[in-house]
Amino acid sequence: MRAIAYSHTGPSSVLQLVERDLTEPGPGDVRVRVVVSGVNPTDWKARAGAGAGRAAPFPEVVPNQDGAGVVDAVGEGVTGFAVGDRVWVFLAAHERPTGTAQEFAVLPAARVVHLPDAAGFELGASLGVPAMTAHRALSVHEDGPTRLGPGALDGRIVLVAGGAGAVGHAAIQLARWSGAQVITTVSSPEKAALATAAGAHHVVDYRTDDAAKAIRAIAPHGVDQVVEVSPARNGELNGRILANHGSVSVYATDGGTEMTLDVRRHFSLNVRYQFLLLYTVGDAALAAAAEDITRAVADGALPVGDDAGLPLTRFPLERTAEAHDAVEAGTVGKVLIDVAADAAKAAS
Repeated sequence: MRAIAYSHTGPSSVLQLVERDLTEPGPGDVRVRVVVSGVNPTDWKARAGAGAGRAAPFPEVVPNQDGAGVVDAVGEGVTGFAVGDRVWVFLAAHERPTGTAQEFAVLPAARVVHLPDAAGFELGASLGVPAMTAHRALSVHEDGPTRLGPGALDGRIVLVAGGAGAVGHAAIQLARWSGAQVITTVSSPEKAALATAAGAHHVVDYRTDDAAKAIRAIAPHGVDQVVEVSPARNGELNGRILANHGSVSVYATDGGTEMTLDVRRHFSLNVRYQFLLLYTVGDAALAAAAEDITRAVADGALPVGDDAGLPLTRFPLERTAEAHDAVEAGTVGKVLIDVAADAAKAAS
């Protein structure tokens, strides 16, 4: 089978197309014929490592956490999956040497999820890290809910910082599906159009508007939940727009790794800051996210593509290095790798 692999960290040029033997699934494993692989910032950052030329965590690493395809074989003791099932997968390469940038991937069954029949493989490969991060960000408020679904966020006002990004896009969709009123901040009219297409009720361009004033005009009593991509930049803004008992879910450090807060103001508002990293949230949180996200997909609540506000940029497997470079360069939308030769046809 064809795979993309690297043995030392560094720029995308360390990624090489190789031929490898097909691996049989062990007990508790599922082998998936990968149709589409999704690329996230975490993928190129893991490949780049702390410095070029250092040994990879395994003798050979196949990158990429997310993907979608068809079950090809199941290992001993696996229930709930059969050959031919359409699936999406997550954290394929977490603490493991092989991810989804290959024609066949063997994963623990717990990281494989049924893909609803109406969903294309390009959608399945776009879930994983972004959608599961968004789910966690929306389910850590002190008053709940811990699960998402229609009505779960009724009456809540949610602010999504950076609504044109992959996590922001999923957060807008999941929040709206769960009944919240959704506000998002963006940096350009083009990104405003994407956030609106994703389903945001209100869009604030923080480069041309007084963001706090605009948000307060929409939510005079304040915002209940913030999905935060840039805590260093937005600490002062959040302090001005949060409602009493508001929460801020921080999932990234865009704009810097240090933040300054007005302690007295946050005291007075009983604010909760929740930092989250998908890789260490625990199996229960991952399982809950996978189940709720699959329900949302079945309901048609998580579409991707231009019309849904998440443009797709696609590369064939042999151009995986270019796909990594595109994500590192900040390509708007979702970058995908068509692993199967007929991926474009199979994904539709």
